[in-house]
Amino acid sequence: MKHICTFFIALFIVFNTKAQLPEKQQETTTTEQQLESLTENNEDAETEDDAFLQQMLQYQKNPINVNYASETDLKELRILSAIQIHNFINYRNYIGILIDVYELQAVPGWDVATIQKIRPYITVATNANLVTTIGKRLVGGEHSILLRVSQNVEKAKGYKIDQNTSKNYYPGSPQRLFMRYRYNYKNLLQYGIVAEKDAGEQFFKGSQKQGFDFYSAHIFAKNIGLVKSLAIGDYTVNMGQGLTQWMSLAFKKGPDVVATKREAEVLRPYNSAGEVFFHRGVGITMAKNKWQATAFASYKKVDANFAEGDSTITQDDYVTSFQTSGFHRTASEVTDKGINKQLAFGGNLSYQLKNVHVGFNAIQYSFKYPLQKSVEPYNLYALSGKNFGNYSADYSYTHNNFHFFGEAAISSKKYPAFINGLLISVANNVDMSFVYRNISKGYQSLYTNAFTESSTPTNEKGLFLGISIKPTTAYTISAYADFYSFKWLRYRVNAPTTGSDYVIQLNYKPNKIFEIYTRFKAESKSINYNPNNITLNPVIPQPKQAWRTHLVYKINPQITFKTRVEAVWFDKKGLAKENGFLLYADVAYKPMMKPFSGNIRLQYFETDGYNSRLYAYENDVLYSFSIPVFYDKGYRYYVNVNYDISKNLTVWARVSQYVYSDKTTVGTGLDEINGNHKTEAKLQLLYRF
Repeated sequence: MKHICTFFIALFIVFNTKAQLPEKQQETTTTEQQLESLTENNEDAETEDDAFLQQMLQYQKNPINVNYASETDLKELRILSAIQIHNFINYRNYIGILIDVYELQAVPGWDVATIQKIRPYITVATNANLVTTIGKRLVGGEHSILLRVSQNVEKAKGYKIDQNTSKNYYPGSPQRLFMRYRYNYKNLLQYGIVAEKDAGEQFFKGSQKQGFDFYSAHIFAKNIGLVKSLAIGDYTVNMGQGLTQWMSLAFKKGPDVVATKREAEVLRPYNSAGEVFFHRGVGITMAKNKWQATAFASYKKVDANFAEGDSTITQDDYVTSFQTSGFHRTASEVTDKGINKQLAFGGNLSYQLKNVHVGFNAIQYSFKYPLQKSVEPYNLYALSGKNFGNYSADYSYTHNNFHFFGEAAISSKKYPAFINGLLISVANNVDMSFVYRNISKGYQSLYTNAFTESSTPTNEKGLFLGISIKPTTAYTISAYADFYSFKWLRYRVNAPTTGSDYVIQLNYKPNKIFEIYTRFKAESKSINYNPNNITLNPVIPQPKQAWRTHLVYKINPQITFKTRVEAVWFDKKGLAKENGFLLYADVAYKPMMKPFSGNIRLQYFETDGYNSRLYAYENDVLYSFSIPVFYDKGYRYYVNVNYDISKNLTVWARVSQYVYSDKTTVGTGLDEINGNHKTEAKLQLLYRF
């Protein structure tokens, strides 16, 4: 109670101080929840793919002209459902081009809330002349250079170890560096270079004599006659419903219960800091009439754990796993860097006939060294070998207010996988979604992201049911239930299991200045639980419930206040019982027509352990966000500020810190810090010309 009182006293002081600490980039509460769920689903690993943020800000500068936008263009916004897009295309075909954006209110299924969400990213205008557009592509766009540096202020154990007495240490500096140059002309032509160095990696010396640890370059052009997309360098591939290939950011279960369908262009440019989820080579998409065809080829080095073969039994060299962290700090991590070579090629052929879409997808991989995982029961059906692939057909059909979609896939080892979904607009204020998936235990894939409970589509069968009800324009009730089973063993789960997930959320947003939602979530998953170290690991279900209330209030045009309270109960009646609690308040300040803005947050958290951990989205510098995991007991605060030095130059600064109540060290292994606090400082510059 003492800590909570202290928290509110500090909040009162901050709230009543006219501090100029604003917020530059703010996501919607729905997007924040989706990103939090994504981090939790990916075992606390935050995504480094900021293409989504880049894309939405680019659409603000160069809005989509809805008079000539294709179905694919509208899908890229990730705001509209398949039924809403279908209704709009039919409306435009019947009525003709729009004169004013407010005509969208006449489109069936488009309510005021939808139009408000999409309004910043669209426009109504006459189409640009193709010849003129091509002539301006190389000279009429915007150049930008982004530089970012961040560092933990406290020195971790890995930097203190005597290099003469140990081989396991961090030889590089503690700074993380990121640089990106990009040229963009109205989403029709872009090219650029990315360079990145993680904390602990060397820079222009040792194992990194070329400077940065990771380099990426790309050229991406759209709408050149029959060529719809042309990718040279680094790019991502997205096909079907994510069973065969899906490299771009994609959300799973969340508050937007009808956002269950994967929708994106097959080829997308890649210019983010992540070092794994992209192809390096050439890709092209061509379209004519109702047909569209994509082909791509890629060759790149990938990180892997290398193992020498046994010559006595004529065993070749192999790798035991692929590494996806992107870290190349210690000697062992540097040894794993680019040890395997990956050749990938594939394509997509699709046909669109009014309400029907059919597509065929294929991808094939070939590696220098075969993959051979450790001999464990749960690895019996794991990905293995030197050559493998995935092949599928995806499909969709729209009729009035019904939209059916799915993908049927098979691996090169002939294991099948299916995902089928149905979206129904029951009434103007009621939408429903259903997703059924049945993925065999032997179906394995690389760089995929389907609508599943697991992070990768394998060994899962389940049914998702969601409903969204809007009794009035101010209220939205969203709920879903997901039932799933795993027919084979998994890591830390020594038996086939079942699970369930239930969520109900009530949103109240009467106007643009006030929004509040409250959410209850209950889930049950099974895991090995063996505190007494008996011979056989018992597998028991461990239920978890969580309740959250989140409020956003725009006090005036300059100041926005946000607060959240959340409680978690893990295995409430079981032997592994844990509880968790989180409370924060956030004040953003963004004065009109002023060059500065920013925000500040104060937070208290207390949990009994890692199983009762919590997550909270944090605002960061432009094109970035942070979603820390909170467990144990302590405080966290952060301050963001940004200043437009000139029309072309903007600077951001951020400081964040954990302060733990009962710890003498923070972190583990080489990342261990002496003391009870951990501080990160970040600085970013963006120059446009």
